[in-house]
Amino acid sequence: MNNYLKTISRIALLICFCLSFSLKAQSDEDVLKNIYKQSLTNGKSYEWLDYLSNKIGGRLSGSTNAELAVQYTKAELEKLGLDKVWLQPVMVPKWVRGEQEMAYFKTSNDLNKVNICALGGSVATPEGGVKAKVIEVNSYQDLEKLGEENIKGKIVFINRSWEQELVNTFQAYGGCAAERYAGAAEAAKYGAVGTIVRSLSSRLDDYPHTGSMGYGDLPVEQRIPSAAISTNDAVKLSEALKKDKDIEFHFEMSCQQFDDVMSYNVIGEITGSEFPNEYIIVGGHLDSWDLGDGAHDDGAGVVQSMDVLRLMKESGITPKRSIRVVLFMNEENGLRGGRKYAEVAKEKNEKHIFALESDAGGFTPRGFSFDCNDLMFSKIEAWRPLFKPYLIHYFEKGGSGADIGPLKNDDIVLAGLRPDSQRYFDHHHAANDTFEHVNKRELELGAATMTALMFLVDKYGTETITNTKEIKD
Repeated sequence: MNNYLKTISRIALLICFCLSFSLKAQSDEDVLKNIYKQSLTNGKSYEWLDYLSNKIGGRLSGSTNAELAVQYTKAELEKLGLDKVWLQPVMVPKWVRGEQEMAYFKTSNDLNKVNICALGGSVATPEGGVKAKVIEVNSYQDLEKLGEENIKGKIVFINRSWEQELVNTFQAYGGCAAERYAGAAEAAKYGAVGTIVRSLSSRLDDYPHTGSMGYGDLPVEQRIPSAAISTNDAVKLSEALKKDKDIEFHFEMSCQQFDDVMSYNVIGEITGSEFPNEYIIVGGHLDSWDLGDGAHDDGAGVVQSMDVLRLMKESGITPKRSIRVVLFMNEENGLRGGRKYAEVAKEKNEKHIFALESDAGGFTPRGFSFDCNDLMFSKIEAWRPLFKPYLIHYFEKGGSGADIGPLKNDDIVLAGLRPDSQRYFDHHHAANDTFEHVNKRELELGAATMTALMFLVDKYGTETITNTKEIKD
């Protein structure tokens, strides 16, 4: 029996040696080709996303669904045979939407029902709702010009349209996100009784898009309810106000803020074979808003990040550095998970050299944006030709991701996966952010692309690359 076990052990060691030698003998092009093949023919990301979306659903921080997602992803990571899998405790806010929101406005001929949703963090309307005349503005900066005499006792309708001419949809989103977040706090200073904010979307449809808002240091008793209105209904309301400025708007919301509750970041690790104390991380945020099932935002990023570690193992890659997948909790309404991870990393004096985040949807990957100095970027940019055969060669300096942002220092490279974003904000924070709107092949291409970049970073580091020839050799 002992001789049999010794023989099996020797065979296993020989197989491992042969696999290792074979991988070392491969060119970078060959390794990437194998990664893409594994993802497109043997991917797990779509299966995982199906479960997150259709068996669990929306995963708002502090909710039962969020905790189910924690337990599910932890169990799936444990099945991969990683060196470590653990939960990192983090206190998160608990905001509950309550009953379905209701809103309408009356014209001389009709009662016009409109589609609204409470913005995350909003207070509820008083029992029976809020009913008042409406004043329309293009941005909250317009409030100062109008003054309290024109605003007090009214509902402020912030109708800031999406800048359609901007090809970069994240730039367009950023250009009007301040209205959603700070509009209620600013309007309350002038005596408004509520705010209605045009949804942040390039498409005209009936879906209201939620998102985070805040009141700053405004006293609780002065806080007013704030809701998003669908783009179609924003147009309808604006046209009605052109004909009759005395229109009254009525809306009801029963949302509620509770005390913070305990939740977790989910972390898995393959320990590095040569530099175990150098960390490379990949991740997305496990929480989502509650209107859809969070398939694009950010279920896609979660399952792609999980599949990075699986694909590395399936491709026979033994990383030199420790590779971690981090599934962050509470990106949507607090960023507590990202801050907690960075805080613990600093306390432990962990050396993070690279962090990649996927939080821009599961659409076709186009490349990456990098937050780093010029020298590091010029070295990383040498990898661009390796991705060109896959039509994925957008390498630009720019942002990375919200959850990995707290790790930023002079030594780390931060990166964000950049999929085609033209349809992303059609679904972002809305009830149509659902599984059927994610394409399996696009999702798997994203997982492969992320794995390829992680492989190159691990192989060459972020300070040792000199030129494309060295990479190919």
